[in-house]
Amino acid sequence: MNRIGFDNEKYIRLQSAHISERIAQFGGKLYLEFGGKLFDDNHAARVLPGFQPDSKLTMLKELRDRAEIVIIINAEDIEKNKMRGDLGITYDLDVLRLIEVFKSFDLYVGSVVITRYDRQTGAENFEKRLKSLGIKVYRHYTIPGYPSNIPYIVSDEGYGKNEYIETTRPLVVVTAPGPGSGKMAVCMSQLYHDYKRGIKSGYAKFETFPVWNLPLKHPVNLAYEAATADLNDVNMIDPYYLEAYGKTTVNYNRDVESFPVVRTMFQMIQGESPYKSPTDMGVNMVGFCITDDEVVRKASEQEIIRRYMNTRCLEWQGMANHSEVYKLELLMNQMGITKEDRPVIKAALDRADLTEEPAAALQLNDGQIITGRTSALLGASSAVLLNSLKVLAGIPHETHLISPSILEPIQKLKIDHMGNRNPRLHMDETLIALSISAVTDPVAALALTQLPKLKDTEAHSTVKLSKVDENVYKRLGINLTCEATYQSKRIFQL
Repeated sequence: MNRIGFDNEKYIRLQSAHISERIAQFGGKLYLEFGGKLFDDNHAARVLPGFQPDSKLTMLKELRDRAEIVIIINAEDIEKNKMRGDLGITYDLDVLRLIEVFKSFDLYVGSVVITRYDRQTGAENFEKRLKSLGIKVYRHYTIPGYPSNIPYIVSDEGYGKNEYIETTRPLVVVTAPGPGSGKMAVCMSQLYHDYKRGIKSGYAKFETFPVWNLPLKHPVNLAYEAATADLNDVNMIDPYYLEAYGKTTVNYNRDVESFPVVRTMFQMIQGESPYKSPTDMGVNMVGFCITDDEVVRKASEQEIIRRYMNTRCLEWQGMANHSEVYKLELLMNQMGITKEDRPVIKAALDRADLTEEPAAALQLNDGQIITGRTSALLGASSAVLLNSLKVLAGIPHETHLISPSILEPIQKLKIDHMGNRNPRLHMDETLIALSISAVTDPVAALALTQLPKLKDTEAHSTVKLSKVDENVYKRLGINLTCEATYQSKRIFQL
């Protein structure tokens, strides 16, 4: 069975208290930069078994009357149609999703800020869309020499050029769809404008990774480097903390590079900086809530292998650079792990070699590995899904869960009327067929009740899957990897 390595209740308790202390440290207004994902933090849930993806949101809900949210998006990410890998949607669409989710929790979204704005067509179109929805939009610009040219940055030509974000509540939570958005720069810009207006305000940072009080090369921290391979983030010892306190802590390159700007800002406003290092700026308590170090180490190793396999697929599709794959290979070499340490990979490849057809493997939470092959009726992923449900329900393997009288009309519809070349059922079609069978067949109904048990299981396919199947894996909470090859040789794949 999957083991727990993280105490989520303790985390919420400690984290809430620590954030409250930091708010009290500044008398008027606090800009709290939220790094990573405010909710749906599935990376943290994977590397810290026991961590709940919406833990940060749970804490924020306690402060809803005092807080407003500002969402940041990089204009260059809009222009590149940058995608959230876990959800398969672009960053601009995720901004809209974030607004809706925050509203559903009665959290006030004050505005959206487009950073690195330079009249990009996509950014201007998105700005128009937001304004048509009644959402306030502000523009922040690229500052030449950032972050090294501090005198220019901290001036009317630098931060002063950015539009001032009008806020009405004492706690301003600054978040974004993903990394590299410019959240810290937005917070610093606001401090500068507040200073010019005579408003007392402060800044703090809530960043889950890297974990400052874990070793530099701890697998949890290396998994963060793997997750940000496209940004080329590097974990490093915080030199400012070491100089100030004689102790080693872990931070990452962008915060270390930006810290002189933060320190100078506070020196301008308050005469001295309350922070001696980038680590001091943070409020992260994750490292105090790990209950089983071995569990989180193993979970982090698996996350790095998954990132490696998925990035190889992206490179093969022309959606990632080889440098990203190379960095992940280096991380795996440092840790002494290979893709063979992911058991479902070998199981799927062995089944494919045996059947000479594409295959898939799924590892249940008890460690048992189930395989499935491509047939005339089902794709390999549909087959492994049904086989896994049978095992979980204690149904004999030879039992048919879906009647041919249900399968055949679906196949006929796909080929004769929907223009599909492939008659095999995708996973979503298989689940619909299983649901229909369950109305009259108690065995199928029993199999269907096992679906929740697939959450947090592991799967591998010997071919790159369609978006349809990939999305079903995601919705079921199954961690999927694929080989970098298609089942057919057609150059156009859906």
